[in-house]
Amino acid sequence: MDMKVELLERYYACPKTPIERFQEKLQALLERPYMPGLLLMSCTVIALLWANSPWGDSYTRLFFTYFTVGYGDFALSKPLVFWINDGLMTIFFFLVGLEIKQEILEGELSSWRKAALPVIAAMGGMLFPGLIFTALNYGTPEQRGWAIPVATDIAFAIGVLSLLGERVPQGLRMFLLSLAIADDIGAVLIIALFYTEDLSLGALLFGLIGVAVLWGCNRLRVYNLGVYGVIGVLIWIAFLKSGVHPTIAGVLIALTVPMRPRMSWERFRDGTRGLLSDPALSENSSPIFVTAVTEQVERASIQAMSPLRRAMHGLHGWVSYGIMPLFAFANAGVHLRWEGIGELMHSTVLWGVAMGLFFGNQIGILGFSWLAVRLRLAVLPAHVRWGHIYGISLLAGIGFTMALFIAGLAYGDTLLTLNEAKVGILLGSALSGLVGVVVLRWVLPKGAVAPKEAP
Repeated sequence: MDMKVELLERYYACPKTPIERFQEKLQALLERPYMPGLLLMSCTVIALLWANSPWGDSYTRLFFTYFTVGYGDFALSKPLVFWINDGLMTIFFFLVGLEIKQEILEGELSSWRKAALPVIAAMGGMLFPGLIFTALNYGTPEQRGWAIPVATDIAFAIGVLSLLGERVPQGLRMFLLSLAIADDIGAVLIIALFYTEDLSLGALLFGLIGVAVLWGCNRLRVYNLGVYGVIGVLIWIAFLKSGVHPTIAGVLIALTVPMRPRMSWERFRDGTRGLLSDPALSENSSPIFVTAVTEQVERASIQAMSPLRRAMHGLHGWVSYGIMPLFAFANAGVHLRWEGIGELMHSTVLWGVAMGLFFGNQIGILGFSWLAVRLRLAVLPAHVRWGHIYGISLLAGIGFTMALFIAGLAYGDTLLTLNEAKVGILLGSALSGLVGVVVLRWVLPKGAVAPKEAP
């Protein structure tokens, strides 16, 4: 496939300007798997430095500045951090929903044979971190944060794994990706079931009717993403008013987006070939005629790509390089007071989160994977050994984005406890990432190229 793409690029190659060459190099750099994680880390460091600088108050004032959207009785006035955490993060969850749907229908979760190992491993990776946190905070108000260490940050984990390059077997990459997707499904269910307060059944019913309308649009073969976007905004408002966290609306909306394209690949291929082989093209090269032909091919190419993949392709860059870094920047600014470090180090919330992320994922993922293989419920991917699974169980302890999000839901009204949870997230995620890289560098072949899987 890569060779065919390269041949197409050569065939359609045109002389490039210096700016176009710069744009290509920049795009190639941004497409590297580790870049989203690196950007997240950079935003986290900047937020920490700013929040603990002499200008730390300006950091707080910035994100608690109120912004109003709407007009008159239909206006919604909320602080900037709300628009990021509940508004922009809905787009992040929408992308997560698209990825979940794709994986379930035709990806690594499309059959039990493919999904067994990562799904069972994800169960262990959610159970034990929650148990460790609960054991340290049982019977206290802080027990509400038990779900903080259960989720894996896909961008960070995949980015860290990519640092090892071609030494990583393809089966191991897919195991981590499938594990993270299964983990996201669990995290979404936890948010919906355990972090919903003051439920308004009327507003929730209105939102669910909106979801049903979008499902009907799917069945009626409505392929215009604008329809799903407009109705999706109304669903988001309904979920916001209902008490169910509005980001859940993003996942439900994503599940209604059509997976099948309007035009089959064969029809697009044959139609484009017939159009471009028309003798009239060689006889008429006027700008108007050429524009009409290229526009027709462009419209056909859009119809040949499913709305789900068009949405994923269009949103991926915005989420990876815009929404997630902004979320990290707005939420990672923990105020660290040196005079309070001793008290902070005795926080059961901090250690519950950190130990849940670091130890809980190791115990749960490795232990449940071993049981699944031992009981013949699953098999290890090709070229993957138990040392590799242990390394992945460490990387799964990087819970950054989703953990920060759940911490905000659990302790949003208690700033001191929220800061303790954030420090635990940073500590547990950093330790998991560093030790995970060390273990994988040790167990993976030195300088070897990862075997390619059969197509």
